[in-house]
Amino acid sequence: MRCLFPRVGAALILSGLLSLPAHGEDPKIAYWLHCAGCHLLDGTGAPPEVPTLIDEPGVLAGRPGGREYLIRIPGVAQAGLDDARLAAVLNYMLEAFSPETTPGDFDPYTAAEIARHRAAVLVDPLRTRAEIVGD
Repeated sequence: MRCLFPRVGAALILSGLLSLPAHGEDPKIAYWLHCAGCHLLDGTGAPPEVPTLIDEPGVLAGRPGGREYLIRIPGVAQAGLDDARLAAVLNYMLEAFSPETTPGDFDPYTAAEIARHRAAVLVDPLRTRAEIVGD
C-alpha cells in the first residue's frame, strides 16, 4: 500500500499558499511563488540560461535604462502579478539579493512606474542588457 501523505501534504501546502491574500501577500512569498522556480530561493539562478539575481539587478538599476530594463524583461513584464505586487517583488529582490550594488539613492519601484513600462516587453533582453552594461 502506497503512502498518500506526500501527495496530501503537498496538496495542503499548495492550497495554503494559494489561499494567501492576493494583494497583501509578503513580497518574499510572491517571489517564491512566481520567481524562485527558475531563479531559486537564494536568487543564484542557473547562469547563463537563468540569470543570477545576486548583485546583478542592483548594478543594472544604477545604469541609464537599467531600471526600466528590469521591468521589461519578459519573465517580469508578463508575470501574473498586478503592478503593485510586481513593484513590491522587484523591491524585495533588490533588497534581498543586491543590497551592496543597488545605488544608495535608489527610489523603490512604484505601481505607476511598473504600469508605464511593462507593456513594452523586451524582444531581445540579452542584447538590451549588453547595451546597458557595455558588454
